[in-house]
Amino acid sequence: MIKKFIRKILGVKEKQPVRDLTEPIILGPAEHGIDPKLLSSNAIRVTQTLQEAGFKAFVVGGAVRDLLLSVKPKDFDIATDATPEQVKRLFRRAFIIGKRFQIVHVMFGSDLLEVTTFRGAGEASAPKDEHGRVLRDNNFGPQHEDAMRRDFTINAMYYDPATQVVLDYHGGIADIRDKTLRIIGQPEARYREDPVRLLRVVRFAARLGFTIEPHTREPIPIMAPLINNVPAARVFDEMLKLLMSGHALACLQQLRKEGLHHGLLPLLDVVLEQPIGMKFVTLALESTDNRIKAGKGVSPGFLFASLLWHQVVEKWTAYRAAGESPIPALHLAADDVLDSQTEKLALQRKIGSDMRDIWSMQPRFERRNGKAPYKLLEHPRFRAGYDFLLLRCESGEIEMEIGEWWTAFYEGDAVERENLLTSAVAAPGGAKRKRAPRRAPRNRANGEGGDNAASTSTTGSTSGDE
Repeated sequence: MIKKFIRKILGVKEKQPVRDLTEPIILGPAEHGIDPKLLSSNAIRVTQTLQEAGFKAFVVGGAVRDLLLSVKPKDFDIATDATPEQVKRLFRRAFIIGKRFQIVHVMFGSDLLEVTTFRGAGEASAPKDEHGRVLRDNNFGPQHEDAMRRDFTINAMYYDPATQVVLDYHGGIADIRDKTLRIIGQPEARYREDPVRLLRVVRFAARLGFTIEPHTREPIPIMAPLINNVPAARVFDEMLKLLMSGHALACLQQLRKEGLHHGLLPLLDVVLEQPIGMKFVTLALESTDNRIKAGKGVSPGFLFASLLWHQVVEKWTAYRAAGESPIPALHLAADDVLDSQTEKLALQRKIGSDMRDIWSMQPRFERRNGKAPYKLLEHPRFRAGYDFLLLRCESGEIEMEIGEWWTAFYEGDAVERENLLTSAVAAPGGAKRKRAPRRAPRNRANGEGGDNAASTSTTGSTSGDE
């Protein structure tokens, strides 16, 4: 009592009690407000099966965060005290995967749920590289240590569908209400353990519209080079999540703001500072975001083709200036860009193939006579190439008239298409060269003659069949 009086007289603040992080704050339905209808029936099924077998089981991480924000989660992760082998035995279609962390994928038709065993506080003894990145850590432990191992407070809450309670070990629900993104533990150490967290903090801040807490933000630009030590496949996975988040434009702007864009997508250093390039990339990202928000599919190949297009154009122009023919020059430029990006982002072969198809179609859209337009319509990736063309028109890279002509040709019937072909040939100032006589196959193989019509767009590309 006397000590308390003296502190009051002297203006000394009493120490705030240190919160026991081994005991969670328990929130009931009235306090957290989660709508059970937003839960996946398969997530309920997995937690119920584990609990009936005598294990603890909770929906965890981003799914709980989204539920608290009244958003239906896209994915449901489950955390349990059962080991991967014990989980696998309980489900017919369950597969243990992972080297750094062992997890179990439980399948119900096409629905995949990720089940992880509670992680223990084993980072000190875990194998690390020279920069402090954890290479392998499969130590299991109690739930409160698992919560400590998670990256941000808003991702460290557990929801039990059976009792409808939320367990909050690190004040995550308060941070959600304050729209604050806060890392758990000492920021520098957590970023060193897994530098991908540098990208995750940007993605969550941009996607959720949250503010990054000052201590969480401060080390980011200094520690950004650590991303170079992460395997390219992991960086690609994180970049794909970022770009397919429905907030791609905001995420890339946040990357630049935090100084994390260097080396990930070089175009962000240059293209976004050039009027046409910036407009093109902005339109592509806005289109992607709108499609995702509308529940429509998005092609990663189209997205990366858009982001890297102006690198291709730059190299394409250089090859042509060195005397290379337009079409071979385009292929060489595409090879250069894909090779450099594959090293940094581990672009999958299918995505790279789609990108190449989209790019290689662009000169062919300038060819609007003879059978060339009909052949292009039959291309299996025509729609992606056509959408890409419209982006180029809308950004001011090429004339809008080309996109309008192709829209009319694509949507028109047989008579309208023939009229469009006639009008394209007869257009004032845009008359096409008369087709050269067909030459012998031997000469065509040497690249001589043929039915290629020369026409130059504002990018300086020359049309021609591939």
